[in-house]
Amino acid sequence: MNNLFTLKFWFNLRPGPLLPLYNKIFIAFVFVLFVATLLSWAMQSKKKGIYTSFWRRLYTFFLVNAFLGVFLAFLNYELVPFLSSRFWFLAWGFEVIVWLVIIVRFLFGIPQKIKKSKKEAEYKKYIP
Repeated sequence: MNNLFTLKFWFNLRPGPLLPLYNKIFIAFVFVLFVATLLSWAMQSKKKGIYTSFWRRLYTFFLVNAFLGVFLAFLNYELVPFLSSRFWFLAWGFEVIVWLVIIVRFLFGIPQKIKKSKKEAEYKKYIP
């Protein structure tokens, strides 16, 4: 645990492989991302309406991050000197958090869009 908080651990250009437990957890997480990709694709094609763009964004998020996870797992398995460094996991985690914040902000904006479209429909009802 002490090693986790050192710069040498995160910025070592030739890190060793992940421990088997953490490698299995990482592969399981990537598998969950692929399953979530399939579920969000099904919801995107099934639901039509105002939430379609939300499901499309989630589908893109899960698909891109699943492939990035597979790529990171491959690089870690092959022990590529620079590209298997631990800071790529930090960069990937930061990207996931930022992207999820953007998606959640979009989700919270949907009720405002619904109100606006109802108001606009009410207004257009009286225009010939």
